[in-house]
Amino acid sequence: MSRLRSLALLLALAPAALAAPASLPLTSGAFQTLGAESYRRAGLSGSFTTWLADAYRRQGVLLLGEPSLGRALKRRRAQLLLATGAERDRLARDTAAWAHRFVKAALPRFSLERGFEFAGAARSGERQCLLQSVLITGLLQEAGLQAGAVMVWRNLSGQETNLGHVTATLRLPSGHGDLLIDASDPTPFVEHQGLLTWADGGYRFLVPRYGAEQTITGYRQADGGGPVALSGVSALDLAYLRSQFDYYRGERAPGGLLGTGVGRATPAGLQGSERWLQAALRENPHNALAAYVLGHVYRKQGRPGAARAQYLAAAKLYAAQGHTPRGVQDALAWARSAASR
Repeated sequence: MSRLRSLALLLALAPAALAAPASLPLTSGAFQTLGAESYRRAGLSGSFTTWLADAYRRQGVLLLGEPSLGRALKRRRAQLLLATGAERDRLARDTAAWAHRFVKAALPRFSLERGFEFAGAARSGERQCLLQSVLITGLLQEAGLQAGAVMVWRNLSGQETNLGHVTATLRLPSGHGDLLIDASDPTPFVEHQGLLTWADGGYRFLVPRYGAEQTITGYRQADGGGPVALSGVSALDLAYLRSQFDYYRGERAPGGLLGTGVGRATPAGLQGSERWLQAALRENPHNALAAYVLGHVYRKQGRPGAARAQYLAAAKLYAAQGHTPRGVQDALAWARSAASR
């Protein structure tokens, strides 16, 4: 039995070797499904892509002066296909800067509580780091660019968080570098100091190296690890992003872990957080943040045994991905000390 359990643990800690960056062009089934699921939960009719096209016309942040979002992206895609070398990279940068301006104009309100929902964007013009990064990804991919989303664990000033932010990323068409496009910042291109991406067959905590014009020219593994080639790094896959949407639903559940909406955690709210975080781990068992925060929920529910087991499982995920944040270290120390009593 112990061998079977060990094998199960190894399988759980080994991400699928063929995970690919999320394919989320605006017209793709995957992008539209994300919007439809959010609309359905909110009881909202219509489609998010229709709302986005209308917002494009209303805001007047036009690409190529074209009043139709679909035609604008199609024209830019054609330009990119015809361009070569430095001109193609310039067009890619220009498209990313436009996407940054458009998303900020269309969704002027930043909301940690609801801004991750497509329905919240359509109803109230709200956004949050995950949603805005997925929108920028969808716009850039629709234009034919290699874009995606990555987690941030060390911000612009070098301050460490436990995967507390998400940003969009763009691989320049020349393949000579990556750009981070962050709609939480007033300028389109930023220099976050620590990222969680897909690299070398798994999720990895990486430290980017920047060159001219805020371009990432290489990476190294966190905590003094070795270099990672630019070509070996890619954005997060769809399963991770879907998992992260459910993570935020759990984190911000009304009356849940953070007491959203009522100022304190309630038994029913904690059950809501638990359900969403468990759903996040079903979507992607390697979402270390979801695994860790689920331990907090169990602890608040007065279930120390479940909390200890959850913290231990989360710590294994972080270690496999190359970095263990301070809060996780503290939770792991508590779990080990509690188990030894």
